[in-house]
Amino acid sequence: MAETASFLVSSNPSPTLPQNITTIRTIAESPGLTSIPSAYTFTPTPHDQVVSETQISLPVIDYSLLTSGTPHQRSKIVHDLGKACQDWGFFLMINHGVPESLVRSMIDGCRGFFDLPEEEKEEYRGKHVLDPIRCGTSFNASVEKVFFWKDFLKILSHPVFHSPSKPAGFSETSLGYSKRAREAARELLKGISESLGLDPNYIEKALNLEQGLQVIAANFYPPCPQPELAMGMPSHSDHGLLTFLIHNGISGLQVQHKGKWVNINGIPNSILVNIGDHLEILSNGKYRSVLHRAMVNNKATRISIAIAHGPSLDTVVSPAPELLEIEKKAAAYIGIKYKEYLEIHQSNKLDEKCNLDRLRI
Repeated sequence: MAETASFLVSSNPSPTLPQNITTIRTIAESPGLTSIPSAYTFTPTPHDQVVSETQISLPVIDYSLLTSGTPHQRSKIVHDLGKACQDWGFFLMINHGVPESLVRSMIDGCRGFFDLPEEEKEEYRGKHVLDPIRCGTSFNASVEKVFFWKDFLKILSHPVFHSPSKPAGFSETSLGYSKRAREAARELLKGISESLGLDPNYIEKALNLEQGLQVIAANFYPPCPQPELAMGMPSHSDHGLLTFLIHNGISGLQVQHKGKWVNINGIPNSILVNIGDHLEILSNGKYRSVLHRAMVNNKATRISIAIAHGPSLDTVVSPAPELLEIEKKAAAYIGIKYKEYLEIHQSNKLDEKCNLDRLRI
């Protein structure tokens, strides 16, 4: 039986946001703002400033070849998918079947939520990490010493779909987008399962994806008068298996690759996909979740929407025994229930891969 981890989690994993914390939108729209409050000022380390000057292209995965390609095309794309997961942990997915109009509507809907008066968002503010709908500012302002230049909206969209009642039409749009994204994620995970030498349905069955958790996380990054001092999101990896990312055309994502930060620019109508911590655990470290961060600018508002796909909350995720047998290796990670990992991840401050590091053997 796989060894499992047990960490102490506070009885209140997400304390109520202190009343004196103002949304970043309110701060950014303050008349005559020329400098940022000291609570938002980061002191970068030399490593933080190592940004690659070389234009690097992410691997591109043609989703249509997974679902409707010839056997030869599918075999090649499964190989390419495995290589992208192993070498980068990030890739661009094209021909994914999600209509461009739906992506635009999703971004517009999230902008509409952030545009609502603060009192209309109050009912969703500062609650437990597994509350169906939650909005706030920074990441977890109750434990952070320095705040991030962003407001957020988080929605649990599966196994039970939830949505705020405003803005008008947002519920229908987010339901449509989440269903399309989940369908694509399950097909990608079949290909990833194959690339590991496992049955295509291995991940689906072992991690109970029929009841898998899906989380929509929309982030609002307004213009910042001193972008060199602020951070939208610090260096971190994502929980779960796969995260899909779309945005409103304003770049700001950086990914760590070979010891340097790389600026990521997508291609039209593509979806950025990254490996989560639990796919790293299941693959026994063959596929690794990768550190990434969000930068801010002084010109335009950036809206990004991540949709994370994970196992069911009660699933204990550990290295796949079948994979350990194929590769003749010992388990490199302790197993942990997904719900427990999620509460730890979301109730602490973001700190690279510290939560995953606790599970390494």
